[in-house]
Amino acid sequence: MNQAKDILILTGTPGAGKTTTAKALAATSGSPKVHLHCDDFWHFIKHGAIPPFLESAHKQNETVVKVLAQAAEGYAKGGYFVIVDGIVGPWFLDAFIGLSARLHYIVLQIDVDSAIARCQARGGDTLTDAQVIASLHRQLSSLGALNKHVLDIRSLSPELTLAAVVAAVESEKFLLNA
Repeated sequence: MNQAKDILILTGTPGAGKTTTAKALAATSGSPKVHLHCDDFWHFIKHGAIPPFLESAHKQNETVVKVLAQAAEGYAKGGYFVIVDGIVGPWFLDAFIGLSARLHYIVLQIDVDSAIARCQARGGDTLTDAQVIASLHRQLSSLGALNKHVLDIRSLSPELTLAAVVAAVESEKFLLNA
């Protein structure tokens, strides 16, 4: 895979396999790659952080996503293929649309029950609230004009998901800006 200077937003419901896929993709041969895990950008806030799924977090979320987009663009300008891994719904895309890099947008889609089960099985300091996961699943399942950016991975293993994402990027059918 050789998409240097491009940015891939790899998104989907919590539990869809974004991080697993992003890590595997970052390790593939080809152009140099950077993996930006969105959660890290929220965790950089050490005092006054608001859980990003709360309505009161709107201003915080806009700031975090803007910083994330600027970081992605900086790496892309440096010659890296940048994988942005996190919940980047259409409501956050404006921060990325004006960037100078080509922008791929792939929404990994699984069923809501699998998403909830995967999240609850993780343990640790991760999202496990079934209502929040189901709400995010609904939001990322009703994309309107962006439905063509959905990659249904319900029956795919992690290895086949990686292959499907690589094929999707290489096809250039998931570009937001050509």
